[in-house]
Amino acid sequence: MAGFALVDCNNFYASCERVFDPRLEGRPIVVLSNNDGCVIARSNEAKALGIDMGTPYHHCRDRLRRHRVHVFSSNYQLYGDMSRRVMDTLRTLAPDVEVYSIDEAFLGLDRVAFAAPAELAIALRARVRQWTGIPVSIGIGPTKTLAKLANRHAKKHVEAGVFDVAGLADRNAWLDRFDVEDVWGISKAWGGRLRALDIRSAGQLARADPRLVRVHLSVVAERIARELAGIPCHGLAEVTPPRKTILASRSFGRPVTCKTELGQAVASFAARACRKLRAQGSRAAAVQVFLTTNRFRVEEPQYANAMTVGLAVPSSDTRIVTAHALAALAHLYRPAFRYQKAGIMLLDIVPAESGQGHLFLPTDQTVSDRLMATVDRLNARMGADTVFLAAEGVAKGWSMRAEHRSPRYTTQWTELLRVAA
Repeated sequence: MAGFALVDCNNFYASCERVFDPRLEGRPIVVLSNNDGCVIARSNEAKALGIDMGTPYHHCRDRLRRHRVHVFSSNYQLYGDMSRRVMDTLRTLAPDVEVYSIDEAFLGLDRVAFAAPAELAIALRARVRQWTGIPVSIGIGPTKTLAKLANRHAKKHVEAGVFDVAGLADRNAWLDRFDVEDVWGISKAWGGRLRALDIRSAGQLARADPRLVRVHLSVVAERIARELAGIPCHGLAEVTPPRKTILASRSFGRPVTCKTELGQAVASFAARACRKLRAQGSRAAAVQVFLTTNRFRVEEPQYANAMTVGLAVPSSDTRIVTAHALAALAHLYRPAFRYQKAGIMLLDIVPAESGQGHLFLPTDQTVSDRLMATVDRLNARMGADTVFLAAEGVAKGWSMRAEHRSPRYTTQWTELLRVAA
């Protein structure tokens, strides 16, 4: 059995909120971005009301109230935890899984124990829904690009939520139903250039001369055209490559002027970035700190700056990275401004086992690694930020605004009580 399946969680953020409150089933839901800025997720019921993605919350607040739409502040810790559960569930029936995003995954179909891909898809949908409460749609095709289009069709036009390109009597006619911009990887700009070549639909792109597409666009577009024609050009990437940079940043819930609060924010960002660094088995040799005022408040004085500092020895120790980040912040801070955002970026990332040593400093990081591993285990077991640096502060009044996050909801599946009977 060859080919790919694309599993996509339906209205993922909204579905996560429903898992912990079944009374929301069938009711309109929207989820807001950081600091409750704009709409980033909608249930089908909210879409039917004409609520557009990206609409600023203050523009649609009255409309949401009028239609009794349930509004939630984003809870990325919850969504990340639910995503991991969905992906782990997929692996119980499909050993070859490429996690493409927080709510999407490609599956390789070569090693699954099902006679037909559609049977696997039906079993996966049922298991994911039963084990996690998340509804998914699944598209199946001989290439990743066709599987992506099949998923789009399954989500919009197939009640069962599963669609296999192999079942089509006329694939070209089906592809002609999609605009060329509907194809995965074709941007609006590329779509305009293809339309200038009289290639307006996915079917026309599949039938086009791939060499012509390469001349007028790029080799990437050529591969997309070949994939639409059923020729695999992209395999399954089961191992995510380590990040070359790691960014941790947030806009504040309110303007911050106090240096102490800025330091707490930067320390918190450093801790989060270091957790990601350790999770991929890497160390960083440099850290950049940046901060900025709100450029949209033109009546206020503006300031933005950044500073990069090197570490003597590449490290993933939160204490070391935080100390360097706070030293950089001391040089950047100006007391006369109202800061809206700050963050850090870890640079010059190398594998943990290959970091360059220092002639005059001890290079054995065993104690540091053990301490950080212990902190990570405690936070994973007892809940995020159970153990943290004092530099991060406790009150965190600078944190993001989240007026619509319900205290009833857990942020980690492991926080749910277990009852033995």
